[in-house]
Amino acid sequence: MNLKYAPLFESFDIGKGVQLKNRLVMAPMTNFSSNADGTVTDAEVEYYERRSNGVGMVITACTYVTVNGKGFHGEFGGDRDEMIPSLRRLASAIKAKGAKAILQIFHGGREVPPELVPNGDVVSASDIPSEGEGKPVPRALTDVEIESIIRDFGEATRRAIEAGYDGVEIHGANGYLIQQFFSPHSNRREDRWGGTLEKRLTFPLAVVDEVKKVVAAHAKEAFLVGYRFSPEEPETPGITMAETLELIDVLAEKDLDYLHVSLMDFWSTPKRGVEDTRSRMEIIQEKAGNRVPVIGVGSIHSADEALNALQSGTPLIALGREIIIDPDWVEKVEEGKESEIVTKLDKSAQQELVVPNPLWQAILNTPGWFPIAE
Repeated sequence: MNLKYAPLFESFDIGKGVQLKNRLVMAPMTNFSSNADGTVTDAEVEYYERRSNGVGMVITACTYVTVNGKGFHGEFGGDRDEMIPSLRRLASAIKAKGAKAILQIFHGGREVPPELVPNGDVVSASDIPSEGEGKPVPRALTDVEIESIIRDFGEATRRAIEAGYDGVEIHGANGYLIQQFFSPHSNRREDRWGGTLEKRLTFPLAVVDEVKKVVAAHAKEAFLVGYRFSPEEPETPGITMAETLELIDVLAEKDLDYLHVSLMDFWSTPKRGVEDTRSRMEIIQEKAGNRVPVIGVGSIHSADEALNALQSGTPLIALGREIIIDPDWVEKVEEGKESEIVTKLDKSAQQELVVPNPLWQAILNTPGWFPIAE
C-alpha cells in the first residue's frame, strides 16, 4: 500500500466495543432486485458478496418496516417474522466476507408508489403531496397509526437482531417518512407530532427511542444503531441547515453509534439557514463534535478524494456509486493499485461487476446518474 493512504485503513471503534477494520463503508443503495414477496434474490446476495470484501461496514438498501411503507419495486422487506430467513441470508453473506452488516430500516411515507401499498393508501405526516407532477396526495396518519409505525421500527430491529445483523440504520433521509415528520413542508400538523420545530422532532426521536429500547431488550451482543439524515431540503418551506444542526444536537444526545449524512457531493455548501462558507460535512462534523461518529459520502471517486474527505475531520467515508462501478475499489487502494480504480461504468461489464439486471437497467436508463464509459 502507498503509505499516503494508510489513514483510510486504520481501524475504528464505532461504539459498544465494535471495531471496524478500516474507515470505508458501503453506502446504502436501492437495487430494485428483491422478489415480489419481499425476500432477497440470489442476484441480490451475490451483488453484496462481491462488494463486502474490502469495506469495514456494509449498510444495506432500505427495507420497509410495515406493508404500507414499501417505497420501491424490488425492495426487500422486514415487516414480518416470515422475512427473518431472508434477512439472515443477506447478513450472513456480508459478514462472511469480513464486513459488519447494517440493515437500513425505513417507511416511504408519501413517496411510496400507490400500486405497492394496500388499497393504494399513501400516508404521511400531513395531506401534502411531494412537489412534482402526478404525485399522490397522501392521507395524514392518525395518532394510533403513528404509534403503530413507531412500534414497527422496533419490530424490524428485533428481526434484524434475530437475523444476525451487527446493527440497524434508521433512514431519516431522502424525503421518506421520518424526514416528512421533521420537514415543515410535509408536516403541517398542529398536534403533538407537528407545529414547532420541537414537535416536528417528536416522531424521529420516538423511533430512535423505540429502536434503542428493543436493542436493550433483545440484543445479547453489541448492536449498533445509526441514523441517516439529509441536511437540507430544496422546498419552501423546507428543512434548512440551521434546523439540521438542531436535529444533530438532539440526536448526538441519544447515545447513537453514528450519524450518516446523505449527500450527492461531500464538499457541497449550505444553501440557507447558516452563514458559513465551509462544506456541510465540515459544519456537521463540528456540531457532532466528539459526541457521535459521522459518516460522510458523496462523489468520492479516487483514493485522493477519499483521503481528503477523511482529513477534513469526518472519521468514516462511504462509497456508493463508486463501489458499483468498481467493486474492488478498496482492495486496489490497499494493494497499492489505486491508479487502476475504474471511475466510469463499463456498459459491457455487467456480469464481471455482478450487478443485478433491475439495477443495471435503472443505471443505463437514468441519464446522468452514473458516469458511463463510451
